[in-house]
Amino acid sequence: MLDFFTIFSKGGLVLWCFQGVRGPAATAPVNALIRSERGGNNSFTHEALTLKYKLDNQFELVFVVGFQKILTLTYVDKLIDDVHKEFRDKYRNEFQQKGALGLLNGTFDFKDDFMRLLRDAEESSKVRAPTVMKTFEQSLKSQKTVKCMIETRGEKPKEKVKNKKNKGSKKDGTEAVAAPSKASAGDKQLSAAGDKEELTKDEILQKNREEFFRRHMKAGEKSRSPKPDAQKEKGKKPRVWDLGNSNAKVLDYSNSATNGSAEACPVEEFDPDMALGDKNREPGRLYDLEYESDDEAEEEKVVQNPSKPSVKKGGLGGMFGMLKGLVGSKSLTREDMDPVLEKMKDHLIAKNVAAEIAVQLCESVAKKLEGKVMGTFTTVTSTVKQALQEALVQILQPQRRVDVLRDVMDAQRHRRPYVVTFCGVNGVGKSTNLAKISFWLIENGFSVLIAACDTFRAGAVEQLRTHTRRLNALHPPESHGGRTMVQLYEKGYGKDAAGIAMEAISYARNQGFDVVLVDTAGRMQDNAPLMTALAKLIAVNAPDLVLFVGEALVGNEAVDQLVKFNKALADHSMAQTPRLIDGIVLTKFDTIDDKVGAAISMTYITSKPIVFVGTGQTYCDLRSLNAKAVVAALMKA
Repeated sequence: MLDFFTIFSKGGLVLWCFQGVRGPAATAPVNALIRSERGGNNSFTHEALTLKYKLDNQFELVFVVGFQKILTLTYVDKLIDDVHKEFRDKYRNEFQQKGALGLLNGTFDFKDDFMRLLRDAEESSKVRAPTVMKTFEQSLKSQKTVKCMIETRGEKPKEKVKNKKNKGSKKDGTEAVAAPSKASAGDKQLSAAGDKEELTKDEILQKNREEFFRRHMKAGEKSRSPKPDAQKEKGKKPRVWDLGNSNAKVLDYSNSATNGSAEACPVEEFDPDMALGDKNREPGRLYDLEYESDDEAEEEKVVQNPSKPSVKKGGLGGMFGMLKGLVGSKSLTREDMDPVLEKMKDHLIAKNVAAEIAVQLCESVAKKLEGKVMGTFTTVTSTVKQALQEALVQILQPQRRVDVLRDVMDAQRHRRPYVVTFCGVNGVGKSTNLAKISFWLIENGFSVLIAACDTFRAGAVEQLRTHTRRLNALHPPESHGGRTMVQLYEKGYGKDAAGIAMEAISYARNQGFDVVLVDTAGRMQDNAPLMTALAKLIAVNAPDLVLFVGEALVGNEAVDQLVKFNKALADHSMAQTPRLIDGIVLTKFDTIDDKVGAAISMTYITSKPIVFVGTGQTYCDLRSLNAKAVVAALMKA
């Protein structure tokens, strides 16, 4: 009845094999089973054969049985379990003591044992008595009378009445209702049945109509009855917000100075813990982005449950990915990789990677892998995925690394301020992240001068003034030997931004500030006059670091913004070697979950590093980029 039964190791070494008299060779079906990368299901069909298999993870053994798929062999599952137990127990000592050498040099004489187990399994299937059908007297239908199965028109079945809870007690009529005792319920049902039999069909119909109208009239009277407590007072009361203030004078800022000093502004009370966020943080430290991948979670589960043997299954591989080498290694071709690369491209685009960048990444991976000989126990999917992960990590780790603290200390030795200019489109968070970077620099012991060069947006100067006041409250001069750690240099609105930046740098040099942070107005990459003004500001003041501030929410737009910003800076610069963007500040990273593709798009198109990552609303929500964490989030299914 069986075509074959084979036992082999996961390394591909056949330990024992039983071949049927007229059955085909086991090589082709088993190789097809391995290529299929089966997972979870222990059955496989190949041409006219059905294969069932079982894995032994302790000794890394595979048991496979094959038989004609037109046959229904009920004893196969029992046979494969018995053979697995018998073979493992018989050669347990040999596997444990000799290991791999025991598989190579051992002799496994298992034919007699197998034939005995096969006979026992076949006999056990014959011993089972066939199921006997119930007689009519044994069925529930025989216990029902003919009278209880007759339903009169207008009468509801008894089962439905019993299932309804307390509904019958609220209705008037002659319907059967759950009574306190079985005897009284039976009497009522008999009397109701007797009345029904005496009435004609027309009389029954008329009676049901009267009951229907009577029930609905009562329901209408109940709904129309007025409720004494439901009367509402006339008139509309104004809403009072929990955090609001009815005093309009508190909200009146018309008399405050628009270009004055910080002392002229009202002192604002705020919670320092809310502004700082994490209390357990280390002051001045820039933490890396954190992300726990699926592989790390699985490793933790394995460590927590060491007593349970488990086989770790890859995300894109299968149960038999480890056996791929049994059918022979081969060199990768473009036809083999195209289906996998197409899925990878769609996956990258879904994770917010720009479409053009995703295509270029897949092309570079294909060129790198084409003609490569696959290793033992590897699949095309795992090979392509590994190559793509390595390429993504390499993209996020450019050759030039920006170390702001080191550069600031170098500028201190030359007795000059270190100048950083922020640029970007509207609404990406330039001023907010400038305040976060100011707080980070202050905690590292550097004094900061903020240059308010956004002279266009209403409220831009007031926003920086508020940040300056709060930063001074968190780091008062008393904590730094009487030295003011952060100041705002402002000249109001409508002025030349390049001139304000030049004056701020000169003021910082005279007053001994360590760092100057230049805030600029947001502008679209297509606005030629504003891009010309930005190029002028950078060319005139020659900052040490030009940071492009971009949000992590964008996809294809990130490529367009960076390309056109760099092009505008190059076209409108007067110098022979124009100053371009040096690094990137990636904001709103806490809003995207695992759609981190903007980081790949920005670094790929500029080859510039992501210096800072904004992850929240407090001053401490500033991180440095962790390439492996970003790639893990990007490759998450």
